[in-house]
Amino acid sequence: MTAGGGSVLRPGDWVTFDGGEHQVVALAGTAVRLRSAAGAESVVLASYLMAAPDFAVTGAEPLPEMEPFGLLETLPDPARAAAVEWQRHVVEVETGLPPGAEPGTPARPEYDLVSRTVVERAQAKADELGVSLRTVMDKRSRYARQGLWGLVDQRLVRVREATGRADARVVAAIRQVLDNQTQVSTGTRSRVIRRVVKLVEATHGEGVVPLPSRNTFYRLIDTLSAGRHAFGSAVTRRQTANRPAGPFTPTFADRPGEQVQIDSTPLDVMVVLDSGVRARADLTIAVDVATRTICAAVLRPVGTKAVDASLLLARMLVPEPMRPGWSASLRMAVSRMPHRQLLGVDARMEQAAAKPVIVPDTVVIDGGKVFISDTFLRACERLGISVQRARPRTPTDKAIVEATFSAINTLFCQHLAGYTGRDVTRRGEKIEQAAVWTIPELQDLLEEWLLAGWQMRPHDALRDPFRPGKAMSPNDKYASLVAAAGYLPLVLRGEDYLELLPVAWRAINDYGIRIGHRTYDAPELGPWRRQHSGHAAKRGLWEVHYDPYDLTRVFVRTTGGWITAPWVHLPLVNAPFADFTWDHARRLAAAAGLDDANEADVARVLDALLTRAEHGPDIRTARVLGRTRTAAALPAPAAEPETENTPDPAGPDSAPSAEVVPFGVFDAHAEAERWL
Repeated sequence: MTAGGGSVLRPGDWVTFDGGEHQVVALAGTAVRLRSAAGAESVVLASYLMAAPDFAVTGAEPLPEMEPFGLLETLPDPARAAAVEWQRHVVEVETGLPPGAEPGTPARPEYDLVSRTVVERAQAKADELGVSLRTVMDKRSRYARQGLWGLVDQRLVRVREATGRADARVVAAIRQVLDNQTQVSTGTRSRVIRRVVKLVEATHGEGVVPLPSRNTFYRLIDTLSAGRHAFGSAVTRRQTANRPAGPFTPTFADRPGEQVQIDSTPLDVMVVLDSGVRARADLTIAVDVATRTICAAVLRPVGTKAVDASLLLARMLVPEPMRPGWSASLRMAVSRMPHRQLLGVDARMEQAAAKPVIVPDTVVIDGGKVFISDTFLRACERLGISVQRARPRTPTDKAIVEATFSAINTLFCQHLAGYTGRDVTRRGEKIEQAAVWTIPELQDLLEEWLLAGWQMRPHDALRDPFRPGKAMSPNDKYASLVAAAGYLPLVLRGEDYLELLPVAWRAINDYGIRIGHRTYDAPELGPWRRQHSGHAAKRGLWEVHYDPYDLTRVFVRTTGGWITAPWVHLPLVNAPFADFTWDHARRLAAAAGLDDANEADVARVLDALLTRAEHGPDIRTARVLGRTRTAAALPAPAAEPETENTPDPAGPDSAPSAEVVPFGVFDAHAEAERWL
């Protein structure tokens, strides 16, 4: 910038910088050499020099302000046309010619630059337009500073109060009453008006403050309640009021496991409990921030217990095994994940499903008793996981897991039989009767959906910053971050996994161990039957670990090590196929006709899963399985003693089991239907 007011900095110019005056001696690229008034020389970057708060060029006019082009587009057409017309006149006063004049066009005599001064040209323009000289000179000055925006009638762009000319005391009372509406039931505007009048009279006295008309009251309330949901959903109103005043800060993570958020919520699905009662289930999930992978998900019928949070960690840190009946397209070996790299670390990856094993560095939890229990905190401490608690009543501290619950309801729960909707206004009729899934069945559906419907689905928050138009799936994001961050999970050993499982103290009887009305036995338990465990505090009972979501076996700790005891009725479940079972399986396979090696098959698997979830269990398949189990049934086991926690010296053969004759409950309506 020069003394003439140009926008160029040249050697010889004097500038104000760092509390003193300096002369520009030389320019070299982006560096400026300065000499102070005292003769000291320095070299600074041009960007640093011009960004200094006190930087200015001595003797130069300030740089002109840029026109607010966005605001110009919001002006009414007449106001913008009037400003453009004034621009034409001001330019003619300054240059002698109006904008857009042809080259060589002579100036009018009254605007000749040689024979007329600026004041004379401005007076000629004032006479032409019928305005004062002061008006023309003011337009010239504003145009020089602000451009076209300076010629706009500022009365048209003046910002007015949204409440107009209403009394400030009435406005303050309305705001206070609306604030008090946050935690109460939703009412009408007439209730607000009544409370505002009472508040104004109690604060300032009756008749002191002039009250607006009823129509004006309604307009004021609508204006001041905008965005509050004061007359809508009470839940939305409370959530809106609970939002932090500052801006939302997104949670960043550069590698898998850097931060994992854990939370629980009631699922919007009715399930059938073991007692036959229909109720909602609680869902506890762990979501990795970097990849949006749902590392583990656990369903419980009533409320999540502290032991479930530890079990969630155990399920996170071991590979997800493929289940019978799952499509081969869900295997990790056919996905884009670094399967071979992980297989070299853990051979269990060979039969694993396509879901990453993510070891968390930090887990974010809320203040629920589930997660602040000693069981969960000790497990995290032992595994080297930092625990970070969210602030009370601040769901934005773990916003990602909160948003994931909403996505699960939208993408999965609404397709299930027994879906309740998010509130009673969205609930259908007789939802309890539509509930057909049990907790174990729904858990299996959820785990299969996590593979087909979540891990391989593009996520809007997983976008490459260099290709923002392309959304990535959690599995793809995991594969890219593994390559970038060099992340290699060290999964839990079998013994470590067992330590995190729930514990039950049971006796080892002659018939084995009973947990939850199921009997588990193994030949290796022989030396320990009817023996005291040595734990006096537990009355000689044995430490038994079990997985609530895998009832096929339990694990018993003995002085000789761990013993795995399978369920005694497991052969009935895993019986060989009978001929009619094989025929039925062939019909199902022929109807599917899938190629398990591409993503299109994953989409078909997902569609079949949601269809199955919507209609409930396959009755025909259930009948075939029932006939299969009957055909392969083993001899009935002997009767078991009455107690399950104390050894029975007589053994299970002491009393023969009597034949059980079931008696149904008489149903008069059903009996009448038979006789119609």
